[in-house]
Amino acid sequence: MSRIGKLPVAIPGGVNVTLTDDSLTVKGPKGELSMPIVEHVSLSQGEDGLTVKPVDESKKARAMWGMQRALVANLVHGVTNGFEKDLELVGVGYRAQMQGSSLKLSLGLSHDVVYDAPDGITISCPKPTEVKIVGSDKQKVGQVAAEIRRFRPPEPYKGKGIKYAGEYIRRKEGKKK
Repeated sequence: MSRIGKLPVAIPGGVNVTLTDDSLTVKGPKGELSMPIVEHVSLSQGEDGLTVKPVDESKKARAMWGMQRALVANLVHGVTNGFEKDLELVGVGYRAQMQGSSLKLSLGLSHDVVYDAPDGITISCPKPTEVKIVGSDKQKVGQVAAEIRRFRPPEPYKGKGIKYAGEYIRRKEGKKK
């Protein structure tokens, strides 16, 4: 039995859920998101929210049960509260600034890196060494954060690079004389 799959997903006020045979659409104050429903599970809407059930007792259906419920919960959370990721730039001269809707990164390379945000994602720079990524789609927010981090991942000797806020960089000892 899936411990996560058994729990119903509560639908807060102001959120509209449209359930068809093969897709789920959720509309809320932060936008509209939709996703396909896997054929191994069935969704039903009741007074306590959305309930996910496996179609049969196969291994594939049990594996999809908890995953599909978590994806539905992410859709509901995304259209009500949204998701955000914070990045930190560590290193001398490493800076970030907004240039219109694009993010301009100075990372010690021969040129500045300019990153254009995809639709549905808002990027801001509260400080020159911080980047905040906000959006309603959890997968898209994480993907944008990973793409920005890929320009200069943190290195283990000095810890320089772009890291997630709160990420621990395991340090290595340098050369010895």
